[in-house]
Amino acid sequence: MTPSEQLAINGGPQAAPAYEGADQPKIGLEEFVELADTWGFSAETQAAIRAAIEKEQVASPMLSRYYNPRPSKVKALEELCQETFDIPHVLGVNSGTSALSCAYVAAGIGPGCEVIVPSYTFFATVAEVVTARAIPVIADIDESLTMDPADVERKITARTKAIVPVHMIGTCADMDAIMAIARKHRLMVIEDAAQACGASYKGRRLGTIGDLGCFSISSYKITGGGEAGLVMTRDPFLYMRAQNNHDTAACWRPDRYATEREKGELFCGYNYRMSELEGAVALAQMRKMPAQIQRWQQARRRVAAGVRRFAGVTPQKMHDPNGAVGHLLGFFAPDPKTALALAEALRAEGIPTNSRGDSTARDWHVAAYWQHILERKSASPDGCPWTCERNAPFIPDYSPEMWPRVTDLLSRLFSVRISQWWTESDCDQVAAGINKVLGAYFRPMDG
Repeated sequence: MTPSEQLAINGGPQAAPAYEGADQPKIGLEEFVELADTWGFSAETQAAIRAAIEKEQVASPMLSRYYNPRPSKVKALEELCQETFDIPHVLGVNSGTSALSCAYVAAGIGPGCEVIVPSYTFFATVAEVVTARAIPVIADIDESLTMDPADVERKITARTKAIVPVHMIGTCADMDAIMAIARKHRLMVIEDAAQACGASYKGRRLGTIGDLGCFSISSYKITGGGEAGLVMTRDPFLYMRAQNNHDTAACWRPDRYATEREKGELFCGYNYRMSELEGAVALAQMRKMPAQIQRWQQARRRVAAGVRRFAGVTPQKMHDPNGAVGHLLGFFAPDPKTALALAEALRAEGIPTNSRGDSTARDWHVAAYWQHILERKSASPDGCPWTCERNAPFIPDYSPEMWPRVTDLLSRLFSVRISQWWTESDCDQVAAGINKVLGAYFRPMDG
């Protein structure tokens, strides 16, 4: 055997000591410029970004938290939330809907279970009950636009597993009453704080009061990135279940990223993992959140303090006025026609105001329009939960007339949109404008 034929492993020369074709980053300049384009930077600015990046050679980023040589943005987000919300367990997922799915699985919701949700919430809250193969029971709301605790208690049965209070449009549900009902009947409480990230109830952050808390960090939310969500809990067992459900590979890597699965525990679930891109944006958003909430709350308090009381107009009920996000100031008119007229008059004064009035347009936040529930649609070919043996014979019929208060209250609601950037002068002129319009329609009650 000649020296050139000797295997390199035995001391011979390498057959391929070098390569002419150099590796290129999998993700590099082009992808970064696409992100810049997403921000809407001009072609000139994008060219400048490209030129700056070309001067520096960096390795391709790993945009997943797994096998990432750099510190994970998702992990940093989870740790920041642990500190900000004063809660030990936080799980980043890819949407608020995924957060609900993980929480429902963690809570043990499935066939044979009923879950009480409010008549006013984004459809995902109830849809994920159906995908968990459980039966949604829909409680009506009160003047806070959150679930009415009295109606919740009326609808509890021996099959009820959990209550899901939803903190709609930044407003706190009556958590004292809901937690008391849950303790009395030994039920789980899963908070849906998708529209109230950062708000609080009597000094405690929403999403940390019940057994589990779910958040959305989508573009449309108060604290919003692209598409992302969070699950929070104080219970390590519930966290373990949620974590396993959010990552189908969790059971293969318990020593690296997922907590050890307990003997006989649930099967690993789906792929709800948050990407590093979403984690990075959400991390920056979460750092801003406390100051944003403070600005909104200050602006709302000042506007509300300047609005006079008028006969025929009722302010939206607030279970904790100082804890709500503060981006809306709601009132109820005596009828839908007046609500629409007031909203139009306020907009004419330069005050941003919304009202649904007597519109019959489909709204996926309102139970009366949840056709998938009204018609008992299933997420699976077998028709479960409606056909599941463990749910029979307790399959309810649903009709829009079952929740009269949500229809009535939303038809009479008009809401002023508060800006966190308003100055004290801005707030004062908005309050004066509200008084001007309401004074043209109603008699002041304060002289």
